[in-house]
Amino acid sequence: MPTDSRTTLLNLIATHSFKLGDFTLASGQKSDYYIDCRITTLHAEGGRLSGLVLHDLIRDILPNPEKIEAVGGLTMGADPLVSNTASASAWALADYNEIAQLSEALELDPDERSDEGPAPTLIHGFLVRKAEKTHGTGRRIEGFLKPGAHVIIVDDVCTTGGSTITAIEATREAGMHVAGVLCLVDREQGGRANIEAAIPGVPFHSVFTAADVRAAHIAQQKSK
Repeated sequence: MPTDSRTTLLNLIATHSFKLGDFTLASGQKSDYYIDCRITTLHAEGGRLSGLVLHDLIRDILPNPEKIEAVGGLTMGADPLVSNTASASAWALADYNEIAQLSEALELDPDERSDEGPAPTLIHGFLVRKAEKTHGTGRRIEGFLKPGAHVIIVDDVCTTGGSTITAIEATREAGMHVAGVLCLVDREQGGRANIEAAIPGVPFHSVFTAADVRAAHIAQQKSK
């Protein structure tokens, strides 16, 4: 993935989402810092970069990316990540088609067009409710829902992994196959191990660790 996109996203998280202080986390644990990634993922540029970075992870790191049909996660932390990753896949396909059409118009030889690589695939989005709706369809999953589909679960911050595991369980109960788990920031407080235990053999990747974000935040403060 482009290093500048990743670095810019890290700096945005460090600027907008990282706070030092005395906090109680959703898990009940005490911490001297808090990371509210939604401030960044709902930021216009932060959201765009989050989608690009996660889309690149899916295409470049996860096995068999061409099989991935959707990305989803537990509302609300996953909401902007899901939307922006789905949009990034659509932009990638549109760009690919534009380049392919230009190459065809210029009548380039196939060898000269080999750097285009395989065509990107559309990755749709779905959101997992914390509880089933009590009205309408009563669905717990909103958006894409296709039994047997290979999907990716995403989350913004992973502490104990509880939210991610809830999304994994609901997704599997709906008949979809979880092919990978992506987290924007891993606090490295046991979440990774819990997730990997809940879904053995499925790859887990985090874009950043809390240590990465803290270091970027401190560097920013020193430069002021």
